[in-house]
Amino acid sequence: MKELSLKYIVREPNQQTENTSLLILLHGYGSNEEDLFSFATELPDNLLIISARAPQSLGFGSYAWYSINFTADEGKFSDIPEAIEARETIATFIDEIQEKYKIAPNKTFLLGFSQGTILSYSVALNYPEKIQKIIALSGYINPELLSENLKNKDYSKLDFFISHGSVDQVIPADWAKKAPLFLDHINVKNSYKEYGVGHGVAPQNFFDFKKWIEERM
Repeated sequence: MKELSLKYIVREPNQQTENTSLLILLHGYGSNEEDLFSFATELPDNLLIISARAPQSLGFGSYAWYSINFTADEGKFSDIPEAIEARETIATFIDEIQEKYKIAPNKTFLLGFSQGTILSYSVALNYPEKIQKIIALSGYINPELLSENLKNKDYSKLDFFISHGSVDQVIPADWAKKAPLFLDHINVKNSYKEYGVGHGVAPQNFFDFKKWIEERM
């Protein structure tokens, strides 16, 4: 078996059937594949869970999907060519995992946090045929990662659960609030919730997206 595009850890279901769903996790900047995987024990037993590691090492067990460059005036900007490369790598990885475990796109969930969410949006909106259900935690839609011809794509099967901390000091909630407006504009099903936390996942947020997943399995 050839090596896949990304390193990952996996929790396989007790028994895989044609009804088994797949959940792929994409961590945030400076984190690793163990971070979101801590959710795994609390999620349904019949879910196949894959947590991917971003390709760029920052040292000490920290990884990034693409560089964030900090400027002298305390601004920061994303390396868009690297982000596009990461988007394509994730899209390929999704294909590889679906093929390896024989799971169809309509049984595939993609969950991202922060930088992982920015890429989850871009993968779903560029390749809506690959995944259908997206959990977008503490991120935003970066238009620079979307293709020009959004109007030509079939978004009828996409479904987003979007959440954000109302006092997020890393990615302002105002950035996140643009996502549902954008998705409504292109007729994509979505729900948006805010929780009274910073750049993290509140317990209630976890219970809400867990329920959202269970309702769609």
